[in-house]
Amino acid sequence: MPRDIYREALDLASNIRDRYLRAVTYAKIGYYFYRLKNPRYKEAFKRSFNALETIENPPLMVRAMIELGTYLAKVGAPSASKVFQQADEIISDFPQPLKDELIEVLVLRLLELEMVDDALFYVVDIEDNVKRNDLLLKILRVYLKAGKMRKARLILEQLTDEPWHSIGSIETIKEHLKREEFGSAIRVLQGLKSEYWLGDAMKEVASYLKTTDVPRATYEKFVEIALGMSTENGFGILKSLLVGLAAQGELEFVTGVLSRLSAEQRLEIARGIVLTVLDNETVLEKLVDSFQGPEREELSRFILDNLLESPPDVKYRSLVEKIGEVTNDDTLLVKVVRYLSKLGDFGEAAKFADRVRGNYLRSLAFGSIATERLQRGDIDGAIDAALEVRDSRWGSWLLSEILTKILELQVEGRIREEDMERKAENQRAFWEEG
Repeated sequence: MPRDIYREALDLASNIRDRYLRAVTYAKIGYYFYRLKNPRYKEAFKRSFNALETIENPPLMVRAMIELGTYLAKVGAPSASKVFQQADEIISDFPQPLKDELIEVLVLRLLELEMVDDALFYVVDIEDNVKRNDLLLKILRVYLKAGKMRKARLILEQLTDEPWHSIGSIETIKEHLKREEFGSAIRVLQGLKSEYWLGDAMKEVASYLKTTDVPRATYEKFVEIALGMSTENGFGILKSLLVGLAAQGELEFVTGVLSRLSAEQRLEIARGIVLTVLDNETVLEKLVDSFQGPEREELSRFILDNLLESPPDVKYRSLVEKIGEVTNDDTLLVKVVRYLSKLGDFGEAAKFADRVRGNYLRSLAFGSIATERLQRGDIDGAIDAALEVRDSRWGSWLLSEILTKILELQVEGRIREEDMERKAENQRAFWEEG
């Protein structure tokens, strides 16, 4: 006669003396019987109900009911909701903090079962502020993940305490941004009262908008919010937003916003834009054109310093020449000469070098030309460049340096990369000490 494993399981469970464990075990058996398509799963669940009635400890009985309801829900039994409801009715008569603890157990279990609406129904009965808000936040996250934005908004309205309201708002904003629901994101953003949390929210917005093509009107709304923030945090957020917009080519709008800021703030944001779009010579050129006077020269200096840190690229020639054409600053002209020399455009480089007035900086400008010519094996051109420095001391110093490099090239077959500016500064200090 074949062995009846299923009957044996039911019989063995009846021998469990602990009433709580016996009720839970029957529920588990019912679940697995159902999975195995054994029709006796109904009998197992019935025995679990019967075992429940024998539990004399009310809190323990509630926990057993939650377990039974869990396995009933897993097999899709409509009676699961009724079991949870009965458990809640019993819990409502318990004193605190036991009442809140058991409702929390019930709510967490419902969330595991993805019975989110039921979880929301019971969570409002929790009196402990921290527990209730923590659970509401968990429910909010489930709704957001499921894309149920209307229900998520209802939860957000119930999260009136901090920091839960702000945390929930930020997570809701992130989801709205993903869905490109910018108007909804702005409405949630405007509901944030704490500038600290508003700052965090705007960082999320900036991070998203920098990588996404969005309408200009959307940027304008977010920028207005950032401009309304009085702290340094607000400026940092505004910077992120404007850098992101500039990276998308919206320079006209960006410069319009910059005109409303202080010179220091304008330059800081412009530097951020430069670092972001350094590979885009067109945007850099337009950015330089949008500044005037000392601010333009400071920005140009920053651009050239960054360009000089990388191998020269002919695509920047127009930008570099434009910087040189509109400035009378010797230090800036030296940087222009250095970059054009690295490009091998010695004729244009010499034109700018000849405009340098100070002997020290003039020696650096023509030194750049001489060094680059020498790198290309043009000894005569290097010497001619060195002789362009009329001052006797600086001319002599530069000629000495170039002659030394000529000999170095003959012996070593190459010229070592040296910082001519540093060497010239050391020479100037030596003469001043003497």
